[in-house]
Amino acid sequence: MEKVLQREKVLRAVFVDANETLSAVVARRLRPGDLSVTVNRQPAITPAELPGVLGDAEIAIIDHTHLPTDVARQCAGLRHVVFLGTGARSYMNVEELAEAGIAVHTISGYGDTAVAECAIALMWAAARSFTLMDREMRAGNWLRTDAVQLTGKTLGLVGFGGIAAEVARIALGSGLRVVAWNRSPKTFPGVTFLPLDEVLAQADVLSLHLLLNDETRGLISREKIAALKPSVILVNTARGALVDEEALVDALRSGHVRHAGLDVFTVEPLPAGHVFTTLDNVTLSAHSAFRTPEASDNLIDAALDHCRRIVGSAAATTGEPS
Repeated sequence: MEKVLQREKVLRAVFVDANETLSAVVARRLRPGDLSVTVNRQPAITPAELPGVLGDAEIAIIDHTHLPTDVARQCAGLRHVVFLGTGARSYMNVEELAEAGIAVHTISGYGDTAVAECAIALMWAAARSFTLMDREMRAGNWLRTDAVQLTGKTLGLVGFGGIAAEVARIALGSGLRVVAWNRSPKTFPGVTFLPLDEVLAQADVLSLHLLLNDETRGLISREKIAALKPSVILVNTARGALVDEEALVDALRSGHVRHAGLDVFTVEPLPAGHVFTTLDNVTLSAHSAFRTPEASDNLIDAALDHCRRIVGSAAATTGEPS
């Protein structure tokens, strides 16, 4: 446990699961006279350890640790959770926490370009079978594969927020046609917005960019996978549970899905020996789409700004100096 700043404030924050990279970013981005942040340099902790790590702190900064509601109730001082990303519902029940008096704050937009570049990289790696050729050449086999030329092909985007807009910008500049579906009306230069079924039917490459919630969980079902164009490439840098993974495996084995580029999975870390690791037409990335220095700085800046607003609001309520 490392105390980054000693000055006590009305509220205290604990970063409960900081890796070395984010620990260093916190130390660098805190300002003189800033709020009190304790950094726990132990990224792999269990939910049961959270009450001990948090103590009586009012703010928990969480990167990837699950926070069951019954555990949260054991954290005596906890009133705010600052989740490092948009997918808090994959790690906690936001509504139950609200009922328990704990507000969950999420962060969007910090890594739009980083995630978009990862999606584009996975798309090209899938089209060229780079990972398969790399593995075979390392094993001493001179494997050469036929590729998919992406210029002139159709990229379908499912969900259209900031990340998808960046993907569209890069793809349009690379000679792809871009179609998209979003749950609410959107416009974007050069992008044709269509009903979901039409996007699925037209896409040579399908890239997912949705938040995970009750409406989107399992959206890319067995039926929707069957409706995809034969030999489609599927890219997922959003959330694994958007996709029926068993149906995707079947489609990969049959060749209906030519290749999948996956950065996210229903169970993370991906278990050793998982079926995805056995398929030659899958390119795997360890939920690292957002991991760039620029995105990390943006993420921690946004998290600290959340904490500052919480502290400032509490100080205004109590009349104490912030």
